[in-house]
Parts: sequence; structure tokens; C-alpha cells
Amino acid sequence: METDLALTDQWRALLSSYNVIAAHLERALQDGHELTLSDYETLDRLTSRECDKRRMQDLASEMYLSQSALSRTVARLERAGLVQRTLCQDDRRGVFVQLTSPGRRRHDEARMTHLAVLAEHLPAHDDTGSD
Repeated sequence: METDLALTDQWRALLSSYNVIAAHLERALQDGHELTLSDYETLDRLTSRECDKRRMQDLASEMYLSQSALSRTVARLERAGLVQRTLCQDDRRGVFVQLTSPGRRRHDEARMTHLAVLAEHLPAHDDTGSD
């Protein structure tokens, strides 16, 4: 029973921490770069590979967004000129999302803001492996 309470308390603390940090990220990204947190995360996923082009299906499997929420996010980014969508030549049902040059620039600018907020709100991580 005590273990159950400890796990529940730990889970609630994690959720609370996530919500606080996500709110700070959302505000900083919106104010500084006119991006939502979902916009930034989508751009970030597109820059994290050697190729700036990804299948929507693969992108959705990596993200916390539902397929419909990702579609709305990508549509918003496309209207802003930050990504473009193309049909897969092999499978007409498949849709690729590709980062544009303005999208890469916006991500690069927003990345510093993203990292600054994370550094401010997450505990320092010791990479030495010592306790």
C-alpha cells in the first residue's frame, strides 16, 4: 500500500514538473518565435535525421500527438512556409513532410530558446556516471 502511494506521488510530481516546463516552453516559443510547442517538436523531429523529409506515419509514431493533431500542426506549419507536404510516389496514400529553408532557420533560432528553458527548469545532469 505504501509503495502504491509512493508510486502515485512520484507520478504526480513528474506530471506537475512536465506541465510547468511545457508551459514555460510554450510561452517562450510563442513569444520569441511564433511557434507552439507542438510546432517546435515537429520541426525538431524533422531536423533530427540526415534527411529533412519524413513520412507523416513515421513522424506520428515518434510523437505524443494523435494523427489528427499532427495533421493540424503540419498544416499550420505548411501555411507558414516552414514545411511542405508531398505525396509518396510509390504509395499515393503516403504523405511526406519536408522541412523548408525558412523552417530550418526558424528551428535553429527557436532551438536556443528551447534549450535555455530546459536548462533553467531541469536539474543538471552529471555525465560522469558518478553519484
